[in-house]
Amino acid sequence: MRLKRTNLILGSFMVIWALVLYFAFLTHLTNTNENNGNVDKQIMMLEQGISEQFKINNDMIHDARRFLERKKTQGDAAAGKQKDFQDFKLPILVFACNRVSVSKCLDRLIQYRPDPDKFPIIVSQDCNHEETTETIKRYGSQVSLIQQPDQSDIQVPPKEKKFKGYFKIARHYGWALNQMFFNFNFSTVIVVEDDLEVAPDFFEYFLGTYHILMRDASLWCISAWNDNGKEGLVNEDRPELLYRTDFFPGLGWMLTKSLWLELYTKWPRAYWDDWIRDPMQRKGRACIRPELSRTRTFGKTGVSNGMFYEKHLKYIKLNEKFVPFTKMNLSYLTKDAYDKDFIRDVYQSVIVSYQELKDGKIAHDGPVRIIYRTKEEYKLITKKLGLMDDFKSGVPRTAYKGIVTFHYNGRMVHLAPNLNWKGYDITWS
Repeated sequence: MRLKRTNLILGSFMVIWALVLYFAFLTHLTNTNENNGNVDKQIMMLEQGISEQFKINNDMIHDARRFLERKKTQGDAAAGKQKDFQDFKLPILVFACNRVSVSKCLDRLIQYRPDPDKFPIIVSQDCNHEETTETIKRYGSQVSLIQQPDQSDIQVPPKEKKFKGYFKIARHYGWALNQMFFNFNFSTVIVVEDDLEVAPDFFEYFLGTYHILMRDASLWCISAWNDNGKEGLVNEDRPELLYRTDFFPGLGWMLTKSLWLELYTKWPRAYWDDWIRDPMQRKGRACIRPELSRTRTFGKTGVSNGMFYEKHLKYIKLNEKFVPFTKMNLSYLTKDAYDKDFIRDVYQSVIVSYQELKDGKIAHDGPVRIIYRTKEEYKLITKKLGLMDDFKSGVPRTAYKGIVTFHYNGRMVHLAPNLNWKGYDITWS
């Protein structure tokens, strides 16, 4: 009730302030028009002023929502100390459309789920594909099914007709997440696509990292995915390794209601994952990602037409060993602790060339560093090593502070810019 009341007050303030601004500008316009008749210029100034003020007031509402939600979360956390942990729920939202192979995803989720009450599985289906609907319904009470009601056609620009699927996906995501946070009133949600297979410790991973996400404001998601997690580029003997990353990985990820309150009013019409990686949305925040992926995709076909699948995705190594994350101290992942140790370790590591790494001609036993200075140099090195070489909003996949960490022949390698790095360059995308 407090949140609704605050929104109402701020909304009213926004309207009143806009009207005041409008009449002030109108008066100024009239006076100026009498003086010099420059109507067009003043109208443009009026429109710009009102637009800017609406943005400021909208930001105020968002800030208020986030503040109140954070207060509520803190209050819930404090109250939670006096409650039985059994009351806690961490739902899995599975996005489905027209793949009957969603059963492969659901089979693994149900197989590894430790507690149906604590981890309810909710499948949100778009497309009205009857065979897929029947497949989901066969699971009975083990899962819940909700169906996206808006099946109307979407008008898209002519040049983007072949990408209409991305518009439908964004519409589905927006609707389903609204259902999870506003209808079912969950405080946190784990998002899974229908073409993902999960690892045995999938639930343990998210349960263990949940508290880090809730208490570290510099984080905005936990992801089960390592974009460079191919066999040969990961240390299979260290499944407990976790990292911070500036790149939003997706493909099995956890977000909070407070983040959704920030995003839902400006949710994009298409390409939601690239949009969420934009600096305007990310705001300098990071995600947690694992050394070994806790998800693996088996969806070769889809709206992306198998982009990256044959070259990268089908080689992703799925973790097979159970890691007891809930019994581990993960405080090293909080920003202050992580940044200090990570930057020190990276820039104290021995500098080597790509060729020395490839040929195994390195006497030192510890981690090593390869330096890149330009976009072209980065792409050349990553292609030679088998890493993904693309950028989103200037951020390389898995990068943290410009540094991409991976393993090569059992050795940890940091592909890093110079120590005087100035930040991501959006023109590198």
